[in-house]
Amino acid sequence: MRFSLLVIPVLLFASVFCLAQVGPEEGGHEVQIWAGGGHSVSGGRGNIGAFNAGLRYGWILTGPHLPGILRGRFEYAVDAVPLFLVFQPANTAYGAGFDPLGLKWNFERRRRLSPYLELCGGTLFTNHDVPPGTNTVNFTDQAALGLHILGAKRNVSLELRYMHISNAGLATPNPGTNTVQVRLGVGKFFGRH
Repeated sequence: MRFSLLVIPVLLFASVFCLAQVGPEEGGHEVQIWAGGGHSVSGGRGNIGAFNAGLRYGWILTGPHLPGILRGRFEYAVDAVPLFLVFQPANTAYGAGFDPLGLKWNFERRRRLSPYLELCGGTLFTNHDVPPGTNTVNFTDQAALGLHILGAKRNVSLELRYMHISNAGLATPNPGTNTVQVRLGVGKFFGRH
């Protein structure tokens, strides 16, 4: 059993390096499933962990712009987050969210690698207050630095994501929670044709 738990992820990861698929291109689309998690950092309530999983759909809106290493394409994306867990000292909050604002800059592809930067925002609805004593409705502001590893049929994305969770003054107090998360995704870019 342990052997198969080790071999399966290694084979999935190795399959990414076969042949490269199409990367982000103007008029194309991105579809992805992802999961991520991390822990709170300074600047808000501490001792809180988070795990979330979701689906993404993106539209690559532009062709290449900007010079040199900044050259890339702009993508607009939305995320559905049907699973969001917040591990707090008082309880574990279960929830779901939606990120209607995903602004992503896909840097020019380098062989099988396509790095990106992203700013994202959305809402989070939970069954318990996050953080405790505040509100069950929160907003999520996010920034991410990531890398798509393009394979023959799919790509794997690995990113470091900063997420601020806050009720934006819907309730008092409004201390917020800041987390740093690692996110892993499996997806595909579709060309315009």
